[in-house]
Amino acid sequence: MNSRSFFWIGIVAFLLTTSGLLQAQDKKYKYVGSKSCATCHKKEKTGAAYVKWQESKHAEAYTVLASDKAREIAAKKGIDDPQKSDECLQCHVTGHGVDASLLGKKYKIEDGVGCESCHGAGSGYKKKKTMKAISAGKLDGATVGLIKPDEETCRKCHNEKSPTYKEFDYEKRKEEIAHPTPKKES
Repeated sequence: MNSRSFFWIGIVAFLLTTSGLLQAQDKKYKYVGSKSCATCHKKEKTGAAYVKWQESKHAEAYTVLASDKAREIAAKKGIDDPQKSDECLQCHVTGHGVDASLLGKKYKIEDGVGCESCHGAGSGYKKKKTMKAISAGKLDGATVGLIKPDEETCRKCHNEKSPTYKEFDYEKRKEEIAHPTPKKES
């Protein structure tokens, strides 16, 4: 390989790194748990997104697997305990199936479908300073693991594979779980 090839490889690596593509793919972020998000996101001033999540069905996604209805559905599929089934947990628990080393101290299976199910594992963006830089446009959230959820994010679970699937209207459902816009400081 000649020096010109190394030059172009360097340019491509630089562009991928600064765009966040290389960093986001190479870095393994830890799941910090929804409680970690509450520190900043439960106040009205910051949009009270944590409160909105607590009031949602997503927050109950794990506990609902202990219901009689869930056990009945699971039995029809040959599943003994839905709260221990990979088939159920993959959509009812944030971070299910990742290596245990990626689950932080505050991570709890009982959180069900928490903030990080939609926004990505939070260890890279959980600090207030980082979030302020993202909000100010000084940092691309993708470079620190922050995901901007879209219809594809939702359809990973809201699809025909679910035994309780009903037609999924993304636009309508998006509005139901929309987080309030944080109030701007004057």
